[in-house]
Amino acid sequence: MPIRPTVRKYGKPSVKKSRAEQLFAELPRSPEKKTQPEPLIIEAEPEPENTDPVSEIAEQLLAVTLSEETIPLAVDTETPPITPPREHPAPQPTACTPIRAPSPAQVPDDTEYSELQEDLRTLTWDDVCPFGDSIEKIAEASYAEVYRITNDRGVSIIKVIRLQSPIKPQTKAQERSGLVDEEPHSEDDLLGELKISEWLADIPGFVIYKERYVVQGKAPKVLLETHQSFHRRMKRKDPDRLQFYPSPSRYQDATKFLVIELGDAGTALEDFSLTSPAQLWDVFLHTAIALARAEDLVRFEHRDLHEGNLCIRQVRPPTTSTTVPFGSSGLDITILDYGLSRASDPSCAEASDSVVVAYDLEKDLSLFTSTHAPQCRVYREMRSFLLAGDRAHLPPEAHDVPYAPSALVGGAPLSWAGHYPYTNVLWLAYIYRFLVEHFRGEKKALAAWRRETRELARHLDPAAPRAVLSFGSACDVVKFAAEAGWVTEEQLMDGGCERTIHGTMHFGHLSTAETAL
Repeated sequence: MPIRPTVRKYGKPSVKKSRAEQLFAELPRSPEKKTQPEPLIIEAEPEPENTDPVSEIAEQLLAVTLSEETIPLAVDTETPPITPPREHPAPQPTACTPIRAPSPAQVPDDTEYSELQEDLRTLTWDDVCPFGDSIEKIAEASYAEVYRITNDRGVSIIKVIRLQSPIKPQTKAQERSGLVDEEPHSEDDLLGELKISEWLADIPGFVIYKERYVVQGKAPKVLLETHQSFHRRMKRKDPDRLQFYPSPSRYQDATKFLVIELGDAGTALEDFSLTSPAQLWDVFLHTAIALARAEDLVRFEHRDLHEGNLCIRQVRPPTTSTTVPFGSSGLDITILDYGLSRASDPSCAEASDSVVVAYDLEKDLSLFTSTHAPQCRVYREMRSFLLAGDRAHLPPEAHDVPYAPSALVGGAPLSWAGHYPYTNVLWLAYIYRFLVEHFRGEKKALAAWRRETRELARHLDPAAPRAVLSFGSACDVVKFAAEAGWVTEEQLMDGGCERTIHGTMHFGHLSTAETAL
């Protein structure tokens, strides 16, 4: 049966000005990040400029501008669809202007390779982890393995991405075990994430970008040991889990990797023990505030924010302050892995020069048909929203046609280049559920936290009754938290969370009388 798209409004503006509106009305807009623009990845239509006045302290603050009206699931309808890859049939012409991608005649095959690897050092694995250093595999991202390296100089995180290069074939035992090799990646697949990493590096809550280099050659014993230890640990958690990355025992002299070195982000949420309500408050609200700032500064959507891509650190001792729920645990969060993300270049001086980087998720629809992990449902929820303009969850079999007509762009082929901040809300809802399900503290404490956040959970939940309105963005979630009294003006300005929020608040009086998505 064909999907019948419906587009409905999220949220309802409040007529009466709130206390939070008074608190934030005078704060400055976000200053522009003044860096030289990088070579274009994708050219997009001009994006509207923020015309709010900038106060004299704007250059000292990194602020998130929250809109003056409740956003009805904000959609950048002016952003045209992504040009599909050559292996798929081209979509039918529409009224939308397509994003202009360089043709093969304009860009030689080795252009991306030169841009990515130009002037990069080529190291060996012994250079990366010399004798005396400790290396530990801690995660597997969208198309990279993640390691933590510790030595006397400090701690770094490295993302290791295999480039087009040879490895040894699987042994018969590996074939029988169901090993699925992650395909090597071409350089043009990686440029987008590197761009986004640079744009987000100065925003608190996002991983610190250090440098990148190429690693070539056979792997040392220590790398094989940590690889095996990681998969034994994962198998204990999920006996049916498959191994997707080749064993380091298969690396050859010519095997190449791009390595991105990042600052230490702490412990992945999936491995962190949550034992107090203060931790629940801080993990959730820190994440929402970071996403809200990134929405404002670079029109960011993460699109893959599961428990493995959110890290936790104890940055100071817990306190006993009872002024507000937020800020007493001493925890901070770091968001990482932008392999599936979308963002706009903040450094373009002119709107006409705006650059959009967006991974085209239509390249591989198995992301939406898979059911191997809880987060797979969120991938389908994102695509369901783009297809139908509705928060209904379409089943896996409804995601079998790439570049299907999208209700959000008037029936044009589905495009992931547009700005759809509701996807951040879907991941915040996922994080909320994860916190509840994996809390290891007292049951009474969890029950009290759930009671206090019941209204928040209702407006996060994509499966809520249609009469319940939904947040349209992470900015809306932060507005709600401020009006609820969970964070103070001082915390949002500096102090407790070192984040600055600015904007008026109209989401505190949500009506359930209207029909909502």
